[in-house]
Amino acid sequence: MFENEHTLRRFLVEKAEGQFHDRYEKALEAARSEFGKKYPMIIGGRQVLAARTVPHASPIDTRVVLGRMPAGTAIHARQAIASAKKAFEAWGKSEWQKRVKIFRKAADIMSERKFELAAWVSYENGKNRYEAIGDVDEAIDFVRYYAEEVERNNGFEVQMKSAQPNEKSKSVMKPYGVWGVIAPFNFPAAILTGMTTAALVTGNTVVVKPSSDAPITAFKIIQIFQEAGLPDGALNMVFGSGGTVGAEIVKSRDVSGIVFTGSREVGYSMGRQFSSEKPRPLIAELGGKNPAIITETADLGKAVDGVMKAAFGYSGQKCSACSRVFVHKKVRDEFLRRLVEKTKDLPVGNPLEQNTFMGPVVNKSAYKKYQQYSRLADRDGKVLAGGYVRKDGDLKHGYYVAPTIVTGLPKKHRLFQEEMFVPILCVTDYEKFDDALRMANDVDYGLTAGIFTGDQGEVKKFLDHIEAGVVYVNRQASATTGAMVGCQPFGGWKDSGTTGKNTGGPHYLTQFMREQSQTIVD
Repeated sequence: MFENEHTLRRFLVEKAEGQFHDRYEKALEAARSEFGKKYPMIIGGRQVLAARTVPHASPIDTRVVLGRMPAGTAIHARQAIASAKKAFEAWGKSEWQKRVKIFRKAADIMSERKFELAAWVSYENGKNRYEAIGDVDEAIDFVRYYAEEVERNNGFEVQMKSAQPNEKSKSVMKPYGVWGVIAPFNFPAAILTGMTTAALVTGNTVVVKPSSDAPITAFKIIQIFQEAGLPDGALNMVFGSGGTVGAEIVKSRDVSGIVFTGSREVGYSMGRQFSSEKPRPLIAELGGKNPAIITETADLGKAVDGVMKAAFGYSGQKCSACSRVFVHKKVRDEFLRRLVEKTKDLPVGNPLEQNTFMGPVVNKSAYKKYQQYSRLADRDGKVLAGGYVRKDGDLKHGYYVAPTIVTGLPKKHRLFQEEMFVPILCVTDYEKFDDALRMANDVDYGLTAGIFTGDQGEVKKFLDHIEAGVVYVNRQASATTGAMVGCQPFGGWKDSGTTGKNTGGPHYLTQFMREQSQTIVD
């Protein structure tokens, strides 16, 4: 039976937290010994270099070059697609039991190397050690859960009723062909692994374009899949820009489907182009503008903790991050006092250090975006915490910013409407619960949402009327983030997603397959 990896929890239960830190520190040291290495792409099972390489620096300290990455071209993308198309001839007809066995082996290898992968996640995208190991745990969970789903559903083959006494009929789900996997920076292990595994374990072949901000983590995961026994060409990886490599994947006639996590604008543009000649499946998760409602009967201690973790965990760079709070007027001042106090005390700094809560934002673009949004917040509202970049000591060499809380903005202000993907939280108040629900739903997005209340009537009304794919009630661990594979299927409504079927849940895998009805007459 599937069980979540839960690395940190296991160490804590065993009272071995020191061992957790020792293993992480050793993994950091091992990763440092590889800094500056030149990495290849993987096409048709071979390592392929490019004519030009690009230095890949860490957001923790941009003076540190983690590796030199190949600048993949449209030609490389076409070669990878051709390789995947050829490999599909055999992989697409392989027995589901064989595929499941390979992915269970891959999960075991990832579990053995989880600290190595977590170290690279920290170096590449600035996650602290706890969030980095959580990212890798989620990747392992996706592999195991999807393998179990294929097995539980008998390879998605169902015996049907017989239309005639001499007929036997069944429904069989079969793979489409080549899938493009276009992955984001913020969960370089979990999201890339989940999308890739879903496509492959259902019999498709894959061309992966990792985020340019986290390519080394991707490379190491692809190597693990190869080691587990994937045949050459079933899984290919091409580094490069979205405008070059991504565009080639989208326009190729030989690509049957695309799975993508990223911005709404890119996703919708991709969808229009990908299906310009004929409809093709696009499974896209496109961000959020996630609210939390704090009612007058809420446990404010739980609410403050839940909102703070959801808003500022991984510097607000989660599509599920809480970016809007609607708090009842009667408890507004006390809630804000506690939230501001805790936020100002958050340890911000080098994420490799044991006690750091919030590391840097991922790149220069995010750094500038934070500053632009902070200026808007200061101009049009009242900034209660943060609103500035951090340049003290060694932080001046990275992309460090302060967690920010702003009130007093007009309720239709762009900061209440746009997905920012930086650690800025907008707070406003309400009098009637219906107004809070209306404001929570009054955005284009519908990914996650949370509520803190002691009123069961409000709980029911929230669950009946909130427009979001993932919702939480009184969740101190995090108001809007932290979905677990196999427990809380993750996906969005409205402009937050294209299919309404969530990752890590029972309805996800069939999107990568098409149904064939088979009837045999005796």
